[in-house]
This record gives sequence, structure tokens and C-alpha cells, in this order.
Amino acid sequence: MNQKNSLGLNICFGDLENPIDLFRAWYESAKQSEINDPNAVALATSDNFSIPSVRMVLLKDYSDDGFVFYTNLNSKKSNDIKINPNASMCFHWKSLLRQIRIVGKIYPVEPEEADEYYNSRAYGSRIGAWASQQSQVLNDRNVLIKNIEYFKKKYPDKKKVPRPSYWSGWKLKPSKIEFWLDGENRVHERLEYNNLGKNTWERKLLSP
Repeated sequence: MNQKNSLGLNICFGDLENPIDLFRAWYESAKQSEINDPNAVALATSDNFSIPSVRMVLLKDYSDDGFVFYTNLNSKKSNDIKINPNASMCFHWKSLLRQIRIVGKIYPVEPEEADEYYNSRAYGSRIGAWASQQSQVLNDRNVLIKNIEYFKKKYPDKKKVPRPSYWSGWKLKPSKIEFWLDGENRVHERLEYNNLGKNTWERKLLSP
């Protein structure tokens, strides 16, 4: 770990031109070291009053085109996104002492992409997407349990549960990605990539 790249950073930064390649390397390391959910990411949105909200979601796919998660399209996060597509994500892997912050705009995934992921989910999760009115007031949890049983009877064939029209995915297309590595005495290492368009990125070092 004493080797350095051309920017004078720890070798784990890799001296890569494309931040998605660096994300992939760090993410694969996190899969080996995090006890639970290495794909868990904090997602920050804001509403029409510019009041921010942050919550954990699960990353389900990523590419040069963006970072994908799925949810109910009537949820709080989705309603925020419809009003203001500007959002931010933050991965924090305590086992690696690393963090990645992503800023960009969020767009809906294609229906075919949503169908493919939805059909890969467990039967109970697909039924849950039908049964839960996400973010709405639930006066009695038994109502949710009854909804689950209702949709199990409606869709008994585990291979034939259609995707609800109100359940799909969002993709955050990054304009900026920052990689952070914990340093002794709080002298951290920070590398920021800014998207210049046409899959071209500019790299900058940031002070801790």
C-alpha cells in the first residue's frame, strides 16, 4: 500500500480516467468485506419546499449511464424526484474506511429493464410490491398482512406475477463522483471526478 499513483494518492485509487472503473473496483472490494448489504446507499432528494430527505436504498445495477435502484413510484422519494430530479448518493463502507459520493440527475429506467429486474425478485417481494402503498399512512399493520394474503391468492403462480404499473426503477446519471479514503489524524484522501460530457471526466484532488 506504499505505492502511489500519478496524483500522489494511495494505490487503491487506481489512477483511472473513468470513475465507473474505480467504483467497480471499490464495490467489488466492499462485496468481500461488508457483512451486510454492500450495495446499500444513502439517497438524498428534496421536495418542492427544498426540504431534503435521505434514506437507504439498494443499488441494483450500474454502468457508465448511471446508478439504478427500484421503488414504488408513489413513494416519498419518487414524488421528490418527479419534482426535482437533482439528487445525491453516498456509499460508506466502514470495513474499508472508504466513501463514495455521487451527484447528478435521476431519470426513469426503461420498462423492459424494470420488468427484467422485477421478475428476478423473490415471489414474496413481488407480492409485497402489490400489497404495500409505500409511504402512505398505515392505520393497522393487519391491513398490510391482509393485502399480502389477497395478492397471494390473486397471483398464486410464482412465475406469473406482473409488475405493478406504479413500481419501477430510477437511474442517477452522475455529474460528479468523489472517492474518499480515511486517513490518519483526519488527513483523508479525496479524489473528485467531474463529468465533461461524452464519457469524458476531469479529475481533481480535494483537501480533507
